[in-house]
Amino acid sequence: MSEYIPKSHSVTVLLYHLVFPAKYRRAVFDERVDEVLKEVCLEISERYQLKFLEIGTDKDHVHFLVQAVPTYSVSRIVQMVKSLTAREMFRRSPRVKRQLWGGEFWSDGYFASTVGKHGDEQMIGRYVKNQGKEYNKLYSDHQLALF
Repeated sequence: MSEYIPKSHSVTVLLYHLVFPAKYRRAVFDERVDEVLKEVCLEISERYQLKFLEIGTDKDHVHFLVQAVPTYSVSRIVQMVKSLTAREMFRRSPRVKRQLWGGEFWSDGYFASTVGKHGDEQMIGRYVKNQGKEYNKLYSDHQLALF
């Protein structure tokens, strides 16, 4: 669950729904790739002021529900998540690199949307679940915690 993040002179709750398609829209997400993606995202959460509230895959793309601090722009969050997950995915699961012909993991494009704190968070969660063909929820964090 999202929470208010207090800083020295402000309190924020910034939520983003991000969708990243795999390169060539290839169906690269399976149980092993899902597990690596979840591990990497949780490691990102430990190092940066970024909290993954939900991560879900649908064979050829991934949905993220992310909470961040205002010092991170949406483009910075996208850059950080895409670069770190791609690097670690190729390192930890070389099979995926072969599937993608040794190229990039993510497509160049992405979808980003803001999510409101009151009421919309659950709506986006339902939307993500009902989106696509074979949605698989990898991770969900609805516990209160401080950065």
